[in-house]
Order: sequence, then C-alpha cells, then structure tokens
Amino acid sequence: MKKIIKKIFLYGFIAFLLLQFYQPARNTDHGKILPVDITKMHHVPKNIENILQTSCFDCHSNNTNYPWYSYIQPARFILESDIKNGKEELNFSEWGNYSERKQQSKLDRIEKQIKSGEMPLPMYTLTHKKAILTSTQKDEIYNWINTLKKDE
Repeated sequence: MKKIIKKIFLYGFIAFLLLQFYQPARNTDHGKILPVDITKMHHVPKNIENILQTSCFDCHSNNTNYPWYSYIQPARFILESDIKNGKEELNFSEWGNYSERKQQSKLDRIEKQIKSGEMPLPMYTLTHKKAILTSTQKDEIYNWINTLKKDE
C-alpha cells in the first residue's frame, strides 16, 4: 500500500513539474493604448482611471499586471480563464468597437455590478486588497458613469 501511495505521489509530482513548462501567452499589449480604448474615446478623470486600473483592468482590458503566482500552474490556468471571461463580458481596451447602445448597456451593468458587490470579484480582492472599492470610489464611478450617459 505504501508503494502505491509513493508511486501516486511521484507521478503527481512529475506531472506538476511538467505542467510548469506550459506558459500560455500573456494578456498584455505592453502598455500600448488602442485608439478604441475607453480612455481615448471619453474623458476619463485621473482618479477614475486609477480606480479602473487598480480594480478593473487586469481582467477587463488588454493589459494585465500579473502577480508572482501567475508563473505557477494551475494558478495560471485559473487566471487566464478569469481574464478570458472578463474580456468577453467587457473590454475597456476595445470600448470603441462596441455600438453606442452596447456601451450604454455596459455602463448600466458596471454600475449595477458595483452596487451589488459583484465587481470586483471577491476572489480577485482576496489577493488584491487595493482593488476593493471604498464608498467614495464607488460614488466617483457612479458620477462619472452618469456624465458619460449624459454625453451620449
């Protein structure tokens, strides 16, 4: 029985080591800002840009700041899945590619998800404490969203 457990542990350890060699492409444009980026399409005050950068852009843009543990599998798989799903829902780097109607819908959803506490994801804020939005930051985002709604 001990030999079986040792073999299982050994094969599992070897599989874990081999898995580390798989490192998919990272979600980064190396700081390049596209002409359709939300910061190019609309006036984004510096305080709002900082909030978005800290709490949203890692999963909802083409530029993710990866933590140290992103080099370790299976954490990398989880991160890449979250980023892929986040960008499918909303990508601030591709904002200008959305229709006006879709932009308005996205603004409404951003506001609702922040109010309900769905965003930023609790799993994300576990390791990114600075991403937790204060009530002041939430109010700043709501006010900014309302100015965007008036501009449209």
